[in-house]
Amino acid sequence: MNPSVIYALMAAILFGASTPFAKLLVGEVSPILLAGLLYLGSGIGLSLTRLIRDLGWKPSGLMPPEWPWLIGGIVFGGVLAPVLLLIGLTVTSGSIASLLLNLEAVLTALIAWIVFRENADRRVVLGMVAIVAGGIVLSWPSGEVSSSNWLGPMAIASACFCWAIDNNLTRKVSAADALFIAAGKGLIAGTVNCGLALSLDATAPSTVILLKTLTLGLVGYGISLTLFVLALRGLGTARTGAYFSTAPFIGAAVALVLLNEATSPAFWLASGLMGLGVLLHLAEHHLHEHTHSELEHSHRHVHDVHHQHSHEVDWDSGKPHAHFHLHTEISHKHPHYPDIHHRHDHR
Repeated sequence: MNPSVIYALMAAILFGASTPFAKLLVGEVSPILLAGLLYLGSGIGLSLTRLIRDLGWKPSGLMPPEWPWLIGGIVFGGVLAPVLLLIGLTVTSGSIASLLLNLEAVLTALIAWIVFRENADRRVVLGMVAIVAGGIVLSWPSGEVSSSNWLGPMAIASACFCWAIDNNLTRKVSAADALFIAAGKGLIAGTVNCGLALSLDATAPSTVILLKTLTLGLVGYGISLTLFVLALRGLGTARTGAYFSTAPFIGAAVALVLLNEATSPAFWLASGLMGLGVLLHLAEHHLHEHTHSELEHSHRHVHDVHHQHSHEVDWDSGKPHAHFHLHTEISHKHPHYPDIHHRHDHR
């Protein structure tokens, strides 16, 4: 199995599993402050991890033209989306909100396919449809749904749109250090949301609840986002978004054990649809003659068919390493995904 697929599924598992645990904290911390602390735990934990890994501060690997993409992703996905979601949740029922959140995967794929011209063959599209259908079945209201005005659903749909933009913008910088990207998002988004919550007179949680929240944020948001960035690097936006959209199913499965919730026919139908979608994606085989334009960037790599450059000092070319390197133009044919080296157009 492609390692990037594993990254995407692990990101979904961690994020999906964090949702039931977050539900246990909702009664202890106000929603806005809870969102801020989860992001802050992610940013602080990943920043410390990066400093320990690198034995100090090291450059991010971002090129100057890439910074606007990262900043845009943080603004849309880390700041605007959570606020819009919380606004929507105040006037929208939980069942409708859960249903609307499935829009993120659809909007992510549509932006990737239409705006950024990412390739999608029939199998990938069918896999996306199956996964999203599973999410809809899983969150479909089983009883009478309370009415809500247009503001709530529009706010939640807007949050999904912001996250979809974030996913596509983050893909543009996914070759850089994934820890730096995820840590930066967590620190900025967490600071903004915590500041907003405190300005609204939110009550600070106890030390025990604070530590639990920060830890949950590190695992469910930080490590998950780091894996998501690695998946973007190797799979592209639409495919990563499709795998990640299995998170609601994973969250529901964890809730069965953690919260002792009962299963339903809808749960098993959703499981089958999502499983079918993942299998369709795993069975993808994309092969054609393509040309790589000249490209210079930095990321962790080995000297494979796409990395045939020399070093000024002796280096074990079989070991992963990171540095700025130049890809000269090359044309060849092999199976590939729309990863950081295969962002060519398809006619």
